Amino acid sequence: MRHVYIRGILALTWLAAAVVSGVSGNLELTGLYVLMGAAFGYSACASRKKAKSGKGER
Repeated sequence: MRHVYIRGILALTWLAAAVVSGVSGNLELTGLYVLMGAAFGYSACASRKKAKSGKGER
C-alpha cells in the first residue's frame, strides 16, 4: 500500500509544479506537468483499486 501513497504524493507534486509553472507563464511545461501528474494519479488510483480487490497483494 505504500507505493500507492508514494504515487499519490508524486502526482500532487507534479500538479503543484504545474500550478507554479502556469502562474509564471510557462505554458509548455505546464502541460507537461499536468500530464505527468495525471499519469501518476491514474497509476495510484489503479493500484489502489487493484489492492482493494485483493489481486495485487502478496
